[in-house]
Amino acid sequence: MFERFSRNARSAVVAAQEQARELGSPEIRVEHLLLGLLEEGEPQLRSLLEQNGFTLHGAQQSLSAATTDDPLGPGDAEALRSIGIDLDAVRESLEAGFGADALDRAIPADEPRGRRRGGRLGHIPFTRDAKKALELSLREALARKDKSIESGHVLLGILRTPGQVATELLGGPDEIARLRGEINTLLDKAA
Repeated sequence: MFERFSRNARSAVVAAQEQARELGSPEIRVEHLLLGLLEEGEPQLRSLLEQNGFTLHGAQQSLSAATTDDPLGPGDAEALRSIGIDLDAVRESLEAGFGADALDRAIPADEPRGRRRGGRLGHIPFTRDAKKALELSLREALARKDKSIESGHVLLGILRTPGQVATELLGGPDEIARLRGEINTLLDKAA
């Protein structure tokens, strides 16, 4: 299937892997594909997205804010509390025994985030949703009778099943429906 992808669309998928790694994700999710498109998609598509308030920097900040350096989130803390483990008490005990910066010293500050949070070097697998979005990009291109899969087709595939995080990044269902129309118009002009 990737032989049908344009150069920019391929570059966007590779950039998605790098974005996942930089955000410390062990897998490439739909939101990483969005970041890849913002970084490496065709200039017209990136411009369209920027005109709609969707920038690479803004999306990265939103995802970074949602992804804390804390490997245990609020749900994990609650689950531990339910079995009698107070995560805050464990942290306080570690700091009392090893110093206030013990947890910071455990992870060197200059170590890349992906390595720090359990990310890995080399190939990072796609989630099922990300694979589905790429498959849908092929279907979008076929339905339009386009000969290759451009970045716009990848975005259309994402917009068909964006998932919760990507839906929030893109401004909700109404914004997604409006964006689909604009992308189709962009692809019509390019054809």
